[in-house]
Amino acid sequence: MAVKRIDNVGIVVRDLDAAIAFFTALGMELEGRTTVEGPAVDRLIALEGVRSDVAMLRAADGGARIEMSSFHAPVARRGDPKAPVNTLGVGRIMLAVEDMDAVVARARASGGELLGEIVQYGDQYRLAYVRGPEGVMLALAEELQPGS
Repeated sequence: MAVKRIDNVGIVVRDLDAAIAFFTALGMELEGRTTVEGPAVDRLIALEGVRSDVAMLRAADGGARIEMSSFHAPVARRGDPKAPVNTLGVGRIMLAVEDMDAVVARARASGGELLGEIVQYGDQYRLAYVRGPEGVMLALAEELQPGS
Protein backbone atom coordinates (compact mmCIF):
# COMPACT_ATOMS: atom_id res chain seq x y z
CA MET A 1 0.00 0.00 0.00
CA ALA A 2 1.27 3.49 -0.85
CA VAL A 3 1.23 6.66 1.23
CA LYS A 4 -2.11 8.36 0.55
CA ARG A 5 -1.20 11.96 1.47
CA ILE A 6 0.74 14.12 3.88
CA ASP A 7 -1.72 15.23 6.56
CA ASN A 8 0.54 17.63 8.45
CA VAL A 9 4.05 18.65 9.38
CA GLY A 10 4.83 18.79 13.11
CA ILE A 11 6.93 21.50 14.70
CA VAL A 12 7.87 21.82 18.39
CA VAL A 13 8.04 25.39 19.71
CA ARG A 14 8.47 26.98 23.13
CA ASP A 15 6.03 29.86 22.62
CA LEU A 16 2.91 28.44 21.00
CA ASP A 17 1.07 31.78 21.00
CA ALA A 18 3.93 33.50 19.15
CA ALA A 19 4.11 30.67 16.60
CA ILE A 20 0.36 30.84 16.00
CA ALA A 21 0.57 34.62 15.59
CA PHE A 22 3.43 34.28 13.07
CA PHE A 23 1.71 31.69 10.88
CA THR A 24 -1.70 33.39 10.99
CA ALA A 25 0.00 36.67 9.97
CA LEU A 26 1.21 34.79 6.88
CA GLY A 27 -2.37 33.78 6.09
CA MET A 28 -2.73 30.35 7.68
CA GLU A 29 -5.88 29.64 9.68
CA LEU A 30 -6.00 28.27 13.22
CA GLU A 31 -8.05 25.09 12.99
CA GLY A 32 -7.98 24.15 16.66
CA ARG A 33 -6.00 23.98 19.85
CA THR A 34 -5.92 21.41 22.67
CA THR A 35 -3.77 19.84 25.37
CA VAL A 36 -2.66 16.22 25.09
CA GLU A 37 -1.40 14.01 27.91
CA GLY A 38 -1.78 10.58 29.43
CA PRO A 39 -0.49 7.03 29.07
CA ALA A 40 -1.51 6.66 25.41
CA VAL A 41 0.42 9.81 24.45
CA ASP A 42 3.43 8.63 26.49
CA ARG A 43 3.40 5.26 24.69
CA LEU A 44 2.89 6.86 21.28
CA ILE A 45 5.92 9.14 21.41
CA ALA A 46 8.08 7.06 23.80
CA LEU A 47 8.37 9.73 26.50
CA GLU A 48 7.06 9.68 30.08
CA GLY A 49 4.78 12.22 31.72
CA VAL A 50 3.93 14.05 28.49
CA ARG A 51 1.82 17.19 28.68
CA SER A 52 1.76 19.27 25.52
CA ASP A 53 -0.36 22.05 24.06
CA VAL A 54 -1.06 21.46 20.38
CA ALA A 55 -2.39 23.81 17.71
CA MET A 56 -3.34 22.85 14.16
CA LEU A 57 -3.03 25.45 11.41
CA ARG A 58 -4.14 24.98 7.82
CA ALA A 59 -3.47 26.64 4.52
CA ALA A 60 -6.27 28.77 3.09
CA ASP A 61 -7.05 26.10 0.48
CA GLY A 62 -7.76 23.59 3.25
CA GLY A 63 -4.92 21.31 2.13
CA ALA A 64 -1.64 21.19 4.00
CA ARG A 65 -1.57 21.64 7.76
CA ILE A 66 1.07 22.45 10.35
CA GLU A 67 0.81 20.95 13.84
CA MET A 68 2.54 23.11 16.45
CA SER A 69 3.35 21.54 19.83
CA SER A 70 4.64 23.18 23.00
CA PHE A 71 5.78 20.70 25.67
CA HIS A 72 5.22 21.46 29.34
CA ALA A 73 6.63 18.04 30.25
CA PRO A 74 9.09 16.73 29.52
CA VAL A 75 10.77 20.02 28.62
CA ALA A 76 11.72 20.19 24.94
CA ARG A 77 15.41 20.12 24.00
CA ARG A 78 16.75 23.10 22.15
CA GLY A 79 18.10 22.66 18.63
CA ASP A 80 20.13 25.25 16.73
CA PRO A 81 17.64 27.95 15.68
CA LYS A 82 20.27 29.46 13.34
CA ALA A 83 21.12 26.21 11.54
CA PRO A 84 21.82 26.85 7.86
CA VAL A 85 19.63 25.44 5.08
CA ASN A 86 22.13 22.65 4.31
CA THR A 87 22.14 21.16 7.85
CA LEU A 88 21.49 17.42 7.86
CA GLY A 89 18.04 16.58 9.15
CA VAL A 90 16.87 20.19 9.11
CA GLY A 91 14.04 20.64 6.70
CA ARG A 92 11.90 23.48 5.56
CA ILE A 93 8.27 23.97 4.71
CA MET A 94 7.42 25.32 1.25
CA LEU A 95 4.42 27.64 1.17
CA ALA A 96 2.78 28.75 -2.08
CA VAL A 97 1.96 32.45 -1.64
CA GLU A 98 0.41 35.37 -3.44
CA ASP A 99 2.15 38.77 -3.31
CA MET A 100 5.61 37.72 -2.12
CA ASP A 101 6.59 41.21 -1.00
CA ALA A 102 3.53 41.54 1.27
CA VAL A 103 4.02 38.06 2.76
CA VAL A 104 7.71 38.74 3.49
CA ALA A 105 6.78 42.10 5.06
CA ARG A 106 4.19 40.39 7.30
CA ALA A 107 6.71 37.69 8.24
CA ARG A 108 9.28 40.34 9.21
CA ALA A 109 6.70 42.32 11.18
CA SER A 110 5.90 39.12 13.10
CA GLY A 111 9.53 38.43 14.00
CA GLY A 112 10.60 36.51 10.89
CA GLU A 113 13.99 36.93 9.25
CA LEU A 114 14.54 36.98 5.49
CA LEU A 115 17.48 34.72 4.63
CA GLY A 116 19.31 35.86 1.53
CA GLU A 117 17.16 37.70 -0.99
CA ILE A 118 13.88 37.34 -2.84
CA VAL A 119 14.94 35.92 -6.19
CA GLN A 120 13.22 35.16 -9.46
CA TYR A 121 13.69 31.64 -10.78
CA GLY A 122 13.41 31.85 -14.55
CA ASP A 123 9.98 33.04 -15.61
CA GLN A 124 8.17 30.64 -13.27
CA TYR A 125 8.59 31.70 -9.62
CA ARG A 126 9.72 34.31 -7.14
CA LEU A 127 11.31 32.51 -4.20
CA ALA A 128 12.46 33.44 -0.70
CA TYR A 129 13.58 31.71 2.48
CA VAL A 130 12.34 33.03 5.83
CA ARG A 131 13.28 31.88 9.32
CA GLY A 132 10.35 32.02 11.73
CA PRO A 133 9.84 31.27 15.43
CA GLU A 134 12.17 28.72 17.03
CA GLY A 135 14.25 28.67 13.82
CA VAL A 136 11.47 27.18 11.66
CA MET A 137 12.62 27.47 8.06
CA LEU A 138 10.07 28.43 5.43
CA ALA A 139 10.51 28.58 1.69
CA LEU A 140 8.01 30.89 -0.04
CA ALA A 141 7.08 30.48 -3.69
CA GLU A 142 5.01 32.90 -5.74
CA GLU A 143 4.05 31.50 -9.11
CA LEU A 144 4.50 34.08 -11.84
CA GLN A 145 1.94 34.65 -14.53
CA PRO A 146 3.19 34.26 -18.10
CA GLY A 147 4.74 37.54 -19.25
CA SER A 148 5.47 38.75 -15.67
